[in-house]
Amino acid sequence: MASHNPFGKSRSNLSNMSDANEPGRPSVPSKVKFSRRTNSGRYVSYSRDDLDSELSAADYANYTVHIPPTPDNQIMDPSISQKVEEQYVSNSMFTGGFNSATKAHLMDKVIETETTHPQMAGSKGSSCAIPGCDAKVMSDGRGQDLLPCECDFKICRDCFVDAVKTNGGICPGCKEQYKNTELTDLVDDYGQQRLPGPEGSSGAKMERRLSLMKSTSKSVLMRSQTGDFDQNRWLFETSGTYGYGNAFWTKDGNLGSSKDGDGDGEGVEMQDFMNKPWRPLTRKLKIPAAIISPYRLLIFIRVVVLALFLTWRITHKNPDAIWLWGMSIVCEVWFAFSWLLDQLPKLCPINRATDLQVLKEKFETPTPSNPTGKSDLPGLDVFVSTADPEKEPPLVTANTILSILAAEYPVEKLSCYVSDDGGALLTFEAMAEAASFANIWVPFCRKHVIEPRNPESYFSLKRDPYKNKVKSDFVKDRRRVKREYDEFKVRINGLPDSIRRRSDAYNARDEIKAMKMQRQNRDDELLEPVKIPKATWMADGTHWPGTWLTPGTDHSKSDHAGIIQVMLKPPSDDPLHGESEGFLDLTDVDIRLPLLVYVSREKRPGYDHNKKAGAMNALVRASAVMSNGAFILNLDCDHYIYNSEAMREGMCFMMDRGGDRLCYVQFPQRFEGIDPSDRYANHNTVFFDVNMRALDGLMGPVYVGTGCLFRRIALYGFDPPRSKEHSSGCCSCCFPRRKKKSNVSEENRALRMDDDEDEEMTLSLVPKKFGNSTFLIDSIPVAEFQGRPLADHPSVKNGRPPGALTIPRELLDASTVAEAIAVISCWYEDKTEWGTRIGWIYGSVTEDVVTGYRMHNRGWKSVYCVTKRDAFRGTAPINLTDRLHQVLRWATGSVEIFFSRNNALLASPKMKFLQRVAYLNVGIYPFTSIFLIVYCFLPALSLFSGQFIVQTLNVTFLIYLLIISVTLVLLALLEIKWSGISLEEWWRNEQFWLIGGTSAHIAAVFQGLIKFGFGYEVAFTLTSKSGGDDVDDEFAELYIVRWSSLMIPPITIMMVNLIAIAVGFSRTIYAVIPQWSKLIGGVFFSFWVLAHLYPFAKGLMGRRGRTPTIVYVWSGLVAITISLLWVSIYPPAGSTGLGGSFSFP
Repeated sequence: MASHNPFGKSRSNLSNMSDANEPGRPSVPSKVKFSRRTNSGRYVSYSRDDLDSELSAADYANYTVHIPPTPDNQIMDPSISQKVEEQYVSNSMFTGGFNSATKAHLMDKVIETETTHPQMAGSKGSSCAIPGCDAKVMSDGRGQDLLPCECDFKICRDCFVDAVKTNGGICPGCKEQYKNTELTDLVDDYGQQRLPGPEGSSGAKMERRLSLMKSTSKSVLMRSQTGDFDQNRWLFETSGTYGYGNAFWTKDGNLGSSKDGDGDGEGVEMQDFMNKPWRPLTRKLKIPAAIISPYRLLIFIRVVVLALFLTWRITHKNPDAIWLWGMSIVCEVWFAFSWLLDQLPKLCPINRATDLQVLKEKFETPTPSNPTGKSDLPGLDVFVSTADPEKEPPLVTANTILSILAAEYPVEKLSCYVSDDGGALLTFEAMAEAASFANIWVPFCRKHVIEPRNPESYFSLKRDPYKNKVKSDFVKDRRRVKREYDEFKVRINGLPDSIRRRSDAYNARDEIKAMKMQRQNRDDELLEPVKIPKATWMADGTHWPGTWLTPGTDHSKSDHAGIIQVMLKPPSDDPLHGESEGFLDLTDVDIRLPLLVYVSREKRPGYDHNKKAGAMNALVRASAVMSNGAFILNLDCDHYIYNSEAMREGMCFMMDRGGDRLCYVQFPQRFEGIDPSDRYANHNTVFFDVNMRALDGLMGPVYVGTGCLFRRIALYGFDPPRSKEHSSGCCSCCFPRRKKKSNVSEENRALRMDDDEDEEMTLSLVPKKFGNSTFLIDSIPVAEFQGRPLADHPSVKNGRPPGALTIPRELLDASTVAEAIAVISCWYEDKTEWGTRIGWIYGSVTEDVVTGYRMHNRGWKSVYCVTKRDAFRGTAPINLTDRLHQVLRWATGSVEIFFSRNNALLASPKMKFLQRVAYLNVGIYPFTSIFLIVYCFLPALSLFSGQFIVQTLNVTFLIYLLIISVTLVLLALLEIKWSGISLEEWWRNEQFWLIGGTSAHIAAVFQGLIKFGFGYEVAFTLTSKSGGDDVDDEFAELYIVRWSSLMIPPITIMMVNLIAIAVGFSRTIYAVIPQWSKLIGGVFFSFWVLAHLYPFAKGLMGRRGRTPTIVYVWSGLVAITISLLWVSIYPPAGSTGLGGSFSFP
């Protein structure tokens, strides 16, 4: 049977080519409607019936959205027509979705304030001076007017062409002949021309794209650069010397070679490229043997001692309190098992380091394959997710966006997508304000090398801001930018009132109009009150297509159309330097800004939108269509880039030798705004600096939800290029898996799925996995190719040729954005594998852990990137209630993982044993809370009953207890040594482990059991990112006490243990024969419990110094009274009364 190439099919039909064989799949409308509100208030509509992306350049020129159209519809330069369309597309808000047409609303303005940056949506420009035409004058890359005549008569592009073609080239202003009638000489050409393509390649847009891959007999899913795949189908073929996997430039800089007689220079040979020594981008820093060897030895010793201790405990029962002995044995066995699961993956910790200088030399330095020195780094798409502007303040999100736009990564390769899952106009306008302020902030950061590049954090720094600053105008620039930022904050803070006032005004106007119409239609009849929808209005005087302030039909959080707005259009390919005149002196500063896109996916009743995971998958598809970066960095809205070089450091791992097998690079989470004592272990340094470093020595760290750099094709569910199967235990020895034989070598299979060794992937199979968007399907091999490391050394496997990614990206057009609207619609994922195998995985509140687990389970590896300067920083809930609810959500997700098919016990042979143990611990750790709560009550039960878990405190028991405690402390000290954390941080972690285990973890176990047994879904609550109301104390939120049912178990444990200590002392003091050994044992363990719960008790007391003294007095009196009552009711054996002759009144 002849094979079909799913990636070679035309993109002309877009995603509206729904399967006719699949009933119930709604068809996607095939129209994009353009409407524009003119200055006079009228609306002019445009339509395009065919969104074919493979129109020839001549045909494509017939479609524009300009006003007015040229009278004779003249054909113009395709590059100009594309740039003109991109300008209009970037100024249009695209909406659409289920059973609705895709519309592009051309916006005169996005925000109330004026926008000046030429990349900004709604940027102002001069209007054409021709009567009856309100189009904008042509402009260059800086937004300056391009005026073809010396008289500076303002004329738009269409009117200029009309004047040249029909008016003899006479200027309508001065009536003189135009000296230059060539339009291409007037328009700034966005940088260097493209490399000449193969003959006839200029006829179709897809032929110019890197994504074009045509195959005659085999699916490109199954092939790579090192196999029979022809590179000519990937790259532009020049007339230069075709060298080691790439079109090399000759030594004299000409395209031709001396052999053909077209050039005088000699061709570049492979040996010339290999003369320079190969240098790695990263290196492993192993833990010194003086630390890791004793660490491993102590683990072994403690395992042996625990085994001997448990054996001794089981064989030495306590006949006086067999029930106490039994409960303690069960708990201790589980604690030993839980400790083993946590400790085994820590046997191989490592550290890593990157070399940014080598990265620059390889990817951004002129070479024979890249003579201009353009960046050869792959594209990077950054995702920022937000859902509720009330709990996630827009100012916080805006600062995160600004830090991304100012990051040190090639501007033309960087794209930022903001997912607003609430569809709020407040978030939309806040992002537009951020894009406008970026025009000042980003060049300022580049000029003065500002760190951090979050303006709120930078201007709040307590250190000297002038340290290491040498430019004389820094003080002046900083003062000006600070003033602009203060005004920016005021505008953001005033947006809610501004939107509300604007909406009220427009709604009142509509009510008046409706009442007038009613009076005209009904003369003297009794008029009924006019009811119109309370719409939310945008700055240009039109309805907001998302969620309204007063929710209505098609305008609520769970029911609104999909929205895409290009806030900042793609930058030019070459640097664009600013000018000395203006706000700042930006003469030698690149003023370009990365692509910024606002996305709000469609939501409709009856569809499961899968919370954050569904929003992230929508961004994956939309970004694949619009920019298709080979890598994806996801950040929460409150996590900003603290180290502007962080993206480059992550890229060092992806682009290094063997980097094609990495699915993601996880960065540690660092937090700001936490109290100095870190009362509730918010920094979580034990996890991020101990556990994650240890996992890095196996198959890699787990994915923790933010600060993670993904390989796009790993998210697509493909297997790594080279994967090994690891023994999973005795079962694999007795019943080994039979491996399929394949005729294709491991190196030649670049894209595989489901361990399918067949070389064919039929056309019908791909849409069932990814959906029916041909744009999306065509982008898959592009992302795979661009994500490969450089083939700059024979040892680099599955590499790509140097210089392959220096080609400019395609300009945005209407069909591309319309397709992006289609792939974020609510129905797109129906009958596909999105959320089950592809993208973020659904079915758990901790979708991050499950998504990372699936990648490791397919054989991918990950790395942990700890930078010298923190890569990202965010906020954490410092309030006790919020912190407990955060831990509850994590623990609930772990329980869901344990009862799902993502349980590590069911992992594939591609996962290493210790990695499987680590994932097993992720699913099991909440169940430790059951035994922990029982064990916390055991000291109190011992004191109440007068018994202990052992019959007597003999020497054997004390020696075992001493060895176990000492080894635990020594292990902690060694972990502190190789991880760099402090002893206080380790102790805080131990304390909150018990606090969380006795509160949130036990609740998570019950919630998970309810969901697993009865199918009841647990509601997910967003963690608030806002601070307390007390502006005088930055830690005011810490002292706010909000009651939660999660607090009941820890409070009960504290009260019972305090009362038990008082009862134990009273019983022992007044006993005829005091049992001091049993008292000491019980009191010791009770104090151990209370010491761990001390931060919890301190949190219940509220602000420092505000707890009345009478509270402590009454607490002591109540405890003494209860203890005396207990001893009176249950007097010690052999005693006739309390305290000898004293009798209780």
